[in-house]
Amino acid sequence: MKATLIAIGNSRGIRIPRTLIELCDFEDQVEIEVQGTTMLLRAPNKARNGWNSAFAAMAEAGDDNLTEVAQTKNSWDHKTWSGYETF
Repeated sequence: MKATLIAIGNSRGIRIPRTLIELCDFEDQVEIEVQGTTMLLRAPNKARNGWNSAFAAMAEAGDDNLTEVAQTKNSWDHKTWSGYETF
């Protein structure tokens, strides 16, 4: 497919047909990479993509327990600062 570069302010760009946008799962942003004279556009990775299924698999395997127990109290818990008591 060929596309014509169009003026956009002081820059130039292309119009991407809706069908291609949907096929590539593009939303508001794309990642752009240049390799030589080739420009690659890709949908950005979504944060935490696949975490729900990974956590479900961990729970099924019994591998979702805490590995460390955080210390919940220390000497700061028993001090008073400027008339304010910590609870």
